[in-house]
Amino acid sequence: MQCSAKILCGATLLLAAGGALAQSSVTLYGIADAFVQYLNNGGRTSYSQRSGGAAGSRIGLVGKEDLGGGLEAKFDVETGYNLNNGSLFSDTTTLFYRQAWVGLFDRKYGSLTFGRQYQPTFTVVYGADPFGLSETLSPLSAAVLAIDRNTLSTQSITGRTSNAMLYQSPDVGGLRLYAMYAFAATVAQPVPASTGNVLDLAATYTGHGLYAGFAYQYQHPGTETIAVGPFSSLNLVATEHFTGAFTYSFGIVNFQLVYTYARPKDASHSSAAASVGAAHPVSIAQIGATIQATPVDVIEVAGLERNVRGSHDNTPAIELGYDHFLSKRTSLYVRAGYMKNNGTAITSWPGIRVVTPTGAPDFGASQTLVAAGISHRF
Repeated sequence: MQCSAKILCGATLLLAAGGALAQSSVTLYGIADAFVQYLNNGGRTSYSQRSGGAAGSRIGLVGKEDLGGGLEAKFDVETGYNLNNGSLFSDTTTLFYRQAWVGLFDRKYGSLTFGRQYQPTFTVVYGADPFGLSETLSPLSAAVLAIDRNTLSTQSITGRTSNAMLYQSPDVGGLRLYAMYAFAATVAQPVPASTGNVLDLAATYTGHGLYAGFAYQYQHPGTETIAVGPFSSLNLVATEHFTGAFTYSFGIVNFQLVYTYARPKDASHSSAAASVGAAHPVSIAQIGATIQATPVDVIEVAGLERNVRGSHDNTPAIELGYDHFLSKRTSLYVRAGYMKNNGTAITSWPGIRVVTPTGAPDFGASQTLVAAGISHRF
């Protein structure tokens, strides 16, 4: 009887352990994406291989544990990489550049997460860009991240924020609310910079074929190490961002619209930003569509204009795309785009500089890009 009791007790413990293991999980996931590119950059042509055209190449670990009563603990750490050469993407000093957070999710009350996370403003816009805010081939990403002399001190929407606390409400009749507050942070690339605290608020509605999202972001002042005229560093002025995004599905067509306006606060008269006139407001308007031509064929189109207020700098752009899915995980894609800079604007696709052979900015240069690639999700 004593032996039987021990066996029964051991079996019970094993079952309990198995039940506990079944309530938690860690999953490896990622995307491998590479493409070849033709580029006409201000009249100079080049061919190259790059990474992350349809979607950024990435590797991540996501985990969750069921805490009972509709409550879960979750985490996600995700790094971006360049498939063509194996290097880290964008910021080579940061391992988990894309995401690094942990938090609690409740079916009734929503979620609260801490770490490096996507901004609510990014979430609002993501579904309204036909090119998924690709960090290499989306014209909308190019316009948001553009760097030119008149907007060097106007802060841009970065998409992700470090040192952030994010609340997301549950879905209530298609309505969802977001609130993020992030503490000051420093980055080493693309240029050394220190940014102030960030507040980001948003609301989205989905239903009856319609999607609508609105966001407000306020970035406190910061500094960046960049030489402009006699200055070796430049102050980043406090900047407000107002963003709206809309989509409407009609048959096989999803119509998409995005508008964002960055309004910097007045720079101090004695500051570098005021001295060189680097804090102008910026607006970006994009209209596009995603067409599900067949169950495995998708066509994308987008046209936009980036307009620097108070100057003659503007950049109209257009891009066409086609994706053919070989399976749920693997697709082939083609992109073709054109953008024309006017005034002193030097907007370009991310990772490409508009420069003369001597390395100086090529003001007013146009760019034509054609790319073909393959993307695989795992």
